[in-house]
Amino acid sequence: MSDLRVIIKRESAEPEERVVTTGTTAAELFPGERSVVAARVAGELKDLAYALADGDEVEPVDISSEDGLNILRHSTAHVMAQAVQELFPEAKLGIGPPVKDGFYYDFDVERPFHPDDLKAIEKKMQEIQKRGQRFSRRVVSDEQAREELADEPYKLELIGIKGSSATTEDGADVEVGGGELTIYDNLDAKTGELCWKDLCRGPHLPSTRAIPAFKLMRNAAAYWRGSEKNPMLQRIYGTAWPTKEQLKEYLDFLEEAAKRDHRKLGAELDLFSIPEQIGSGLAVFHPKGGIVRRVMEDYSRRRHEEEGYDFVYTPHATKGTLFETSGHLDWYADGMYPPMQLDEGVDYYLKPMNCPMHNLIFDARGRSYRELPLRLFEFGTVYRYEKSGVVHGLTRARGFTQDDAHIYCTKEQMAEELDSTLTFVLNLLRDYGLTDFYLELSTKDPEKYVGSDEVWEEATETLRRVAEKQGLPLVPDPGGAAFYGPKISVQTKDAIGRSWQMSTVQLDFNLPERFDLQYTAADGSRQRPVMIHRALFGSIERFFAVLLEHYAGAFPAWLAPVQAVGIPVGDAHVPYLQEFAAEARRKGLRVEVDASSDRMQKKIRTHQKLKVPFMIIVGDEDMTNGTVSFRYRDGSQENGIPRDLALTKLADVVERRVQV
Repeated sequence: MSDLRVIIKRESAEPEERVVTTGTTAAELFPGERSVVAARVAGELKDLAYALADGDEVEPVDISSEDGLNILRHSTAHVMAQAVQELFPEAKLGIGPPVKDGFYYDFDVERPFHPDDLKAIEKKMQEIQKRGQRFSRRVVSDEQAREELADEPYKLELIGIKGSSATTEDGADVEVGGGELTIYDNLDAKTGELCWKDLCRGPHLPSTRAIPAFKLMRNAAAYWRGSEKNPMLQRIYGTAWPTKEQLKEYLDFLEEAAKRDHRKLGAELDLFSIPEQIGSGLAVFHPKGGIVRRVMEDYSRRRHEEEGYDFVYTPHATKGTLFETSGHLDWYADGMYPPMQLDEGVDYYLKPMNCPMHNLIFDARGRSYRELPLRLFEFGTVYRYEKSGVVHGLTRARGFTQDDAHIYCTKEQMAEELDSTLTFVLNLLRDYGLTDFYLELSTKDPEKYVGSDEVWEEATETLRRVAEKQGLPLVPDPGGAAFYGPKISVQTKDAIGRSWQMSTVQLDFNLPERFDLQYTAADGSRQRPVMIHRALFGSIERFFAVLLEHYAGAFPAWLAPVQAVGIPVGDAHVPYLQEFAAEARRKGLRVEVDASSDRMQKKIRTHQKLKVPFMIIVGDEDMTNGTVSFRYRDGSQENGIPRDLALTKLADVVERRVQV
């Protein structure tokens, strides 16, 4: 045996050179380190069974790292697939990739899985996990793979698309994304006998016993490789974590998230619905939801006016030639509703965005440098044909209203305008109660862009400098930009730590070129403006949903559809409360009186469930003294408050936009 020299690299530590013998595996570099589940060798993930070569640079992959979690979850997906085929021998295998917080695997089976099936599959998985089967990798030729997987039609299809760009879009890259094919065998820990196998790139955990904690979550129907033209398969979702404690924390988190689900709260609080008669992804707002939405819009409108924005309005449909000019028909047609043929065969489209129409407003007459920056703002409803499988309540809809602004400025004004725009965006989000932010910089997709590389580089670096001035974490998003320019996305975390993409600020040198937009400069020459695209809410519907989940339906008083409700101790106290409510409404407050025949305690429970910020309780003593009693959301109460002071107190809480 000859000696090999390898370099061990760890975070926050100097590289360590080590001499080992031929045949040494990556696992032997990290004895006793049970949290190490794989190795990164020269930048590539490898199983711990990988035999080291001279000069290898090796980094341990911890199970709690992003790569480690993906390996854990992908290995658990294999165990689930083995369990399914042991219980349902006729099942054909689809794809089983890791996903955020878990994994799934698709199966072609004779009937959909039932909840009892999932219990049986999970029990079988626990048996496989305890057996400690080894994950063993072997390279195979295309011919060998086809021979071994002759009874797996979906695997045969994947072999045929090996290495194509399409494999990254539907999870197929976990199986055939590389240049060579590999099969992973699950081998009995004692005898080495083959228990199960699957086409897979890997890497995997050393054995099934290295899976600490998992749970199956649910099943659903899913088209093979995401296309409605393909067969419908059955997908089982699961989750896996490095410890049982982390699994429990995740399940508790899901339970809390389910309580906050905006679709559930929307129905319980009578805020909105998505009627089947209208269509998937198309919501209607009920009176109470309409109040919340109006208040959101009114406050935003006032703040935009203070910042010098001009309000415009544009139609919902337009001739297709407009989107030919903008480039959307070349780059975005799949996300648009099909055309309507009107006016003797002219194609009209429901608009998927507002920017082309704002460009026409800019171009409606000559513009001078003295008018710039020109900030055009619209609550513009747009329509995007999202696939039915991704439509989700208000957060992923087919029709929604953007708080859309487009700013036209000179190149000299560009950096300052971007800086003030991003500051305005962040401050306005804070006004709505969101405070935990980071920024994401989306850069050019090399396969999907217009304009020169030089323009893109300048735009990207300008955005980078502007983002860094905010002092917030800046995360790269390579290839995530729209086709016309890079963007900054504001990401926020809600009350339970979930990240949501909120506002976007995009810098665009290209659409002004495509629309031939010009202004007259100080020297009389004709110049091209720079265009900044900016949506603060993103969509009003989605922002409404985020706030609803962030506050768990308990909106701060300024946003609440009912800010206070009068609760009479008895019928004799109703007129007194109605006078109080009328006076409150004259001050712009939203106060109602519950004059129903229910007992007082039931009224209190009812309005607690409706998450009303304040209850105004009145009995004989209050009527005699000209006072009211305040009951807060947490059940605490403040008695004997003079009516005028109570109204002032309510108005102050609303004006200051505080949560109580």
